[in-house]
Amino acid sequence: MHNINLLRKELLNNQFFNESILELINNEKWLQIWVPKEYGGLGLNFNEGLKKLLKIAQIDGSLGWFVTLCSGANYFSRNLKPSIAKELFYNKKTCFGGSGMLGGTAEVNGDYYTINGLWHYATGAPYLTHYTLNAKITKQGKEIIDEDGNNVFLSFILDKSQVTPISTWKSMGMVATASHSFEVNNQKINKDYSFIYNNFYSKDLIEKVPFSIFADLTLLVNYIGMANHFLEKSLEIINYQVQIKLKKLIENSTFQIDKYASIIENKLLNNRKISKELENEIHTFGEITVETITKYIIDIYPHLGIKASKINDEINQIFRDYFTATQHKNFRKTI
Repeated sequence: MHNINLLRKELLNNQFFNESILELINNEKWLQIWVPKEYGGLGLNFNEGLKKLLKIAQIDGSLGWFVTLCSGANYFSRNLKPSIAKELFYNKKTCFGGSGMLGGTAEVNGDYYTINGLWHYATGAPYLTHYTLNAKITKQGKEIIDEDGNNVFLSFILDKSQVTPISTWKSMGMVATASHSFEVNNQKINKDYSFIYNNFYSKDLIEKVPFSIFADLTLLVNYIGMANHFLEKSLEIINYQVQIKLKKLIENSTFQIDKYASIIENKLLNNRKISKELENEIHTFGEITVETITKYIIDIYPHLGIKASKINDEINQIFRDYFTATQHKNFRKTI
């Protein structure tokens, strides 16, 4: 791993990732953690990928979140026809990202779709080469409904030239993720650039991991990474009993994530089904872990003094990044 302190200094309070950070990301192939090796990616297994994301998140919150979300979007290389995936990932700088929301329409006409709509929270918008989105399928202006009464929709990959970013990201933290909205107006897309999440062309174990588990654990390592960063910097200021609890929680949670990833990989290697009970258990574990980390950070923060309130100080940025991340819906409990 590179000199963490130098990287943190370079990332401190920057609104964007500079060219040297982007070059590092590309050279290390961090955005290609889940891209198959035959397309030039790292093709890591689940456990290896989670460990890599945890280390990156511990460097800086925005960096970790961007790499996690956009490497997660590059995972969609597995859903594309191999000829399309090879074409797109021939360039090591290829970076997918976008929105998981269903917002907009795709009017079908033969082998093409005409896409219109507005989508929000595209992590890393200024750095993307391609945008991903979900759109309702329409024909002659009418929404197509399946036999269960639900809207039929597809996911699409659009070149950045077909998209209009809208500067909407004004958050207190995760500033450098630049998670802006974007708009698409009457863009014609060939059907080969559409995909269905559960349809894969590659044949690795990683695509057999249920989406909810993949999303939960890849995001959870970010919270743990930021918590570890916060703990490290807070120990430079004070020694407080709650820091011991936070350290133990980080160690136990990291061990448990490793254990869950190993269990999942072993089940898949032996062609055993991942039960809904295990999915729910992992999600509950994530909720409790984030809730407890949050409690400990809130307990520690008031004891750090005026230093922690200065927006140009690293401990303050970690605090802002962490509490911005907690607003993501995955582990935010409904009241």
